Amino acid sequence: MFITFEGIEGSGKSMQIARAESYLLQNGIPCIITREPGGTEFGKAVRRILLDPAGAAREPESELLLYLADRYQHLKEIIEPALRRHITVLSDRYHDATRAYQGAARKISPATISDMARLLGIRDPDATILLDLEPTLGLERARNRNIAVPSAGDEGRFEAEDLSFHRDVRSAYLALARLEPERIRIVPAHGTPEDVFSRIVPLLQEWCQIDRRSDGS
Repeated sequence: MFITFEGIEGSGKSMQIARAESYLLQNGIPCIITREPGGTEFGKAVRRILLDPAGAAREPESELLLYLADRYQHLKEIIEPALRRHITVLSDRYHDATRAYQGAARKISPATISDMARLLGIRDPDATILLDLEPTLGLERARNRNIAVPSAGDEGRFEAEDLSFHRDVRSAYLALARLEPERIRIVPAHGTPEDVFSRIVPLLQEWCQIDRRSDGS
């Protein structure tokens, strides 16, 4: 399985994907965690350019090309080789993020993004968990994290965007979920981390064919 975790800033993706990895490993399912941007050495360099809040200005299309370059390398170097070895891949963001951020929020046409992805052979994931949260709460969480962990502020470019930007991102994610309800499952991201993960567990059981009677959940 290739499973992606998506959501606005502060929705808890990194925490929940780590819990998902532990859960799958405990149930005998080999898996790895990766992320975009930055899942490869090439991607780490691209990530520094993309997320540095003090970085140079760029056109939306330039930003799009950088994300797609990262994704292509990520697919070829990490995702596809792992899937060929029958290892489940859990990715913190993937192509739906580009549709939401560079598409809806940066106003690049969906057709442009689709055409470029098709030329590069960017595959869709098998399943996607969309952690949905009201943007004001997500931004508060993200900005508090950046204060508590100063190094996180080095990647705070998107947290610096205004609230309307993040509302556009959330609306785009929800629209994608309406278009692909079988692949994209909406998980409310409010409450404690334990509350949120309890909503994720049934999806992992379904997708990875885990026997609910024997998984200890």
